[in-house]
Amino acid sequence: MKKILFSIIIVSFVFLGMSFHSPKKINIDSDNKENEAYIDSMMNNALKKGFFPGAQVIVGTGDFNLISKNYGYHDYTKKQLVKSEDVFDLASMSKVLGATLVTMRLVGDGKLKLTDQVGEIVSMYKNTAISDLTLFELLTHTSGLTPSITLYQALLSTPDNSPLLSKEKSEQYVEPFDNMFVNKNIVYDSKYLAFEPKENWIQIYKNMWLNPEFYPSVYDRIAKANTNPRGKYLYSDLNLLLVKQMIETKTGKKLDQFTNEIYTELGISKIGYNPLKWTSIDNVMPTEVDNLFRKDTIKGYVHDEAAAIFGGVSGNAGLFANAESIAVICKMLMNNGTYKGKQILKSNVVKEFTDSPLAKSGIYRGLGFDKRKPDEFFTKDDFGHTGFTGTFFFMNRKTNRFLIILTNRVNPTRTNRLMYKDDFSAKIWRQINKY
Repeated sequence: MKKILFSIIIVSFVFLGMSFHSPKKINIDSDNKENEAYIDSMMNNALKKGFFPGAQVIVGTGDFNLISKNYGYHDYTKKQLVKSEDVFDLASMSKVLGATLVTMRLVGDGKLKLTDQVGEIVSMYKNTAISDLTLFELLTHTSGLTPSITLYQALLSTPDNSPLLSKEKSEQYVEPFDNMFVNKNIVYDSKYLAFEPKENWIQIYKNMWLNPEFYPSVYDRIAKANTNPRGKYLYSDLNLLLVKQMIETKTGKKLDQFTNEIYTELGISKIGYNPLKWTSIDNVMPTEVDNLFRKDTIKGYVHDEAAAIFGGVSGNAGLFANAESIAVICKMLMNNGTYKGKQILKSNVVKEFTDSPLAKSGIYRGLGFDKRKPDEFFTKDDFGHTGFTGTFFFMNRKTNRFLIILTNRVNPTRTNRLMYKDDFSAKIWRQINKY
């Protein structure tokens, strides 16, 4: 009798235990289904309205992926569905997943300091106006450097010196580029550009090679680009161009070599610069129809013209990846630099770079990382980055969520800003952080 009573009690406890734990599991599943339904609805609406041709989305925690889905097609011909192994041009997400990641490694190893000055490391800038800019200022975008320079346009001209672009369409200005029209008589500078391989020249597109003698003029223009007050926030691609130079000069190693070492440690292979060196062109999402510089639909080469000038490897842009590879990096960062038992980055460095050191001055930027002033979509604990091509990734350790959205919204033209007008990515980020 006692044995029977004991068995009944044990069985009762088992069922009680199940009743205590199962609602939590059901809620997680329910929340996830609600999030997935929300994302599906947002994506279907976006595809219907032409926000972008295709996308990959991953929602995850520090331990695993909760949602991983592909949507749409490579382009509007709808011939090729988006697959998980397809890689997208990350644009400015490269600032974090490339140059910043390497800087974090070097700072953790004591090979770079945030107080290091540009001119101390890169001798060509020693006696220039940007000589004393620090690595900290570059990473927080408080250097005062102008947002960007259209470096590539120095390689283009017209026989009668008429403008390269016009706001009005006419017989001379026919093909669209951004919200302007391209002069049909553009010529390339044959001193610096060739359309067949030349020894020691840098390949910048499938049929374009650049004379490296062009670079001194580029660096000279960057050295004169600090036209705004230091200490104020002004987002600039030039900051990360300089970070790349500091990394490579200090270590003697190229940026893409460094990133590949870190990616190998993480066990990810669908990420890197110059994707045609490591994946098939069929697995690369196309970006813009470039009627100005490359006269082609960009596919397999970086969309950003500044990154193209540097052979596709730059501090400001150049990385291609699928969402799955980025998800691994998110998990590593959410676990304070650790992934599968390996310490990839020092935990104190991860914390320092993902904080907002200038928040008291009203600047919420992290070091390399994008952080936002708290609003209806973002909190002070969110960090990540976005990209011009329509890419987005953000994380929050407190809610234990990350979101990756990769799109090619610039195909066929960068004028398509529908996803931004809709707060598309921010709305999904808000949704998945509700729980």
